[in-house]
Amino acid sequence: MGNKTRISADIKRQILHRIKAEGISANQAAREHGVHSTTVYSWLRRTADMPSNILQINKLKRENAELKMLLGEALLMQERSKKNQSRYAL
Repeated sequence: MGNKTRISADIKRQILHRIKAEGISANQAAREHGVHSTTVYSWLRRTADMPSNILQINKLKRENAELKMLLGEALLMQERSKKNQSRYAL
């Protein structure tokens, strides 16, 4: 059978806070704290003060940050391209 160690309430609060406030994934929080991801998901379901779609919101926040980074890189490359073209223009 599995290891049935009790997780302290403080650690549980810390994990749930990181998921809610910092936007990390439940799987990542579980790995970092040595807790099974199924346990973390069950805590999220039982937590009344968090909206039921908090995981989806956090996923969208991460995707948004990634898209902003990609857009910034694309704009930077475009600007460099313009500079290189003006350098070789006649």
